[in-house]
Formats: sequence, structure tokens, C-alpha cells
Amino acid sequence: MENKNGAHNFFLGLFIAAGIVAGCFVLGNALVNFKAMDRYVTVKGLAEREVPANLAMWPISFSAAANTLPEVDTAIRKSRTEIMAFLKEQGLGDAEVMDTAPRIDDMQAMNPNQRPLQRYRAQAVLTVRSGDIATVKKAMSKAGDLVSRGVMLVQNYEFRPTFAFTGLNEIKPEMIAEATRNARSAAKQFAEDSGSHVGAIRRATQGYFSLQDRDRFTPEVKRVRVVTTIDYLLED
Repeated sequence: MENKNGAHNFFLGLFIAAGIVAGCFVLGNALVNFKAMDRYVTVKGLAEREVPANLAMWPISFSAAANTLPEVDTAIRKSRTEIMAFLKEQGLGDAEVMDTAPRIDDMQAMNPNQRPLQRYRAQAVLTVRSGDIATVKKAMSKAGDLVSRGVMLVQNYEFRPTFAFTGLNEIKPEMIAEATRNARSAAKQFAEDSGSHVGAIRRATQGYFSLQDRDRFTPEVKRVRVVTTIDYLLED
């Protein structure tokens, strides 16, 4: 009976020892793999390009004055008719046009101690929206002709011409691919300097796209920029 128990304990101890050895082997491999996974380099990739705007929004601010509200309304309508005729002559007859309700000031109420020549002054904005950037810019350069037609143009800092680019989704894939290539090129250079090789991507962050005017003189040209951040594993 004692011999039987001794043999049983011997084999049990052998199995336990084998399990410990196997566990250490697995744990050792896990540590090695973990250490290998810990070897990586973080790089940034940049993609940048200039694109032409494909949408122009041109607010035309004008005003009119009169002693009665009906007269002011008539003057505003007359100016609008002249503006629409001008736009048609400039090749923008099919452009989308948006009107805003005129803002009317009672000059007598604002200055009760004075009697203005014309009691009411109205200011209105007519916004032209078009994808024909060249035609819009040409018309903008000739807007002074409206004065000779009796349109009282006013400078309005609240409403300024703007140019937009709406095709960002179409160029996103190409720019992300370009930024990724630039990031991998930087990682290869780092790996060569450290005697390693670039492996798989460990983690990647796209970043965000920025869209700005190229400069304040050419707002119809946009600069698109994206930066990606990528972790590459390093291999011996």
C-alpha cells in the first residue's frame, strides 16, 4: 500500500513539475511577445493640397431712403430690379438669388432734435449663390456700374463675399492614403537608423481635415490639410 501511494505521489509530482515547466514556457513566450509588441515608433504623416473653390456666395448690400414707408419700399424694389438686370447681363441670370427683409431705420426717431431730409432709411441684402466662380468674380469687379443705375451700394462688414469648397469627401481617401505613405516613409527612416524593420500598424489616428483660404488675396483657392498619427511595430 505504501509503495502504491509512493508511486502515486511520484507521478503526481511529476505532472505538477511538468505543468510548472510548461507554464513557465508559455509565460516566457508571452513576455517575449509582449516585449516585441512594445517595440514601436510613433510617426505623423502630412498630406496637403490646394483646390479651387466651387461655390461663391456674394452678398450685395444696398440702401434706399424716403419720407414714407411705401416710398422706401418702391425704392428698394427698383434697386433690386436694377441688380437683377445687372446680374443677367454679367451671365448670372440663372444663379440662385436670396433676399433678406430690409432693415428700416426711422431717422427722425433716432434724432428727435433734428429733422432729416428723408425720414426712413432701409438697407437690404441680395445674395448671389453660384458655382461659376470666374463669372462671379468678374461681376464683382463691375459692381460699381450699379451706382450709375441708381443703386445705392453700401459696405456691410456683416455680409461679405465668401468662397467654399464642397468636394472634401471626394478627395479624403486619396489624402489619407498619401498621409499614410508619408508616415510609413518616416517610420522606415527611423527603423533604418535604429537597425530595425517596419512591421504592421499598431494603432492609427486619422486626425482632422482643415480647410482654409490660401491667403487673404485669393479666397477662391483653398488649402486642404490632414495629419495622421500612426504607431508602427518594429522588427529585428
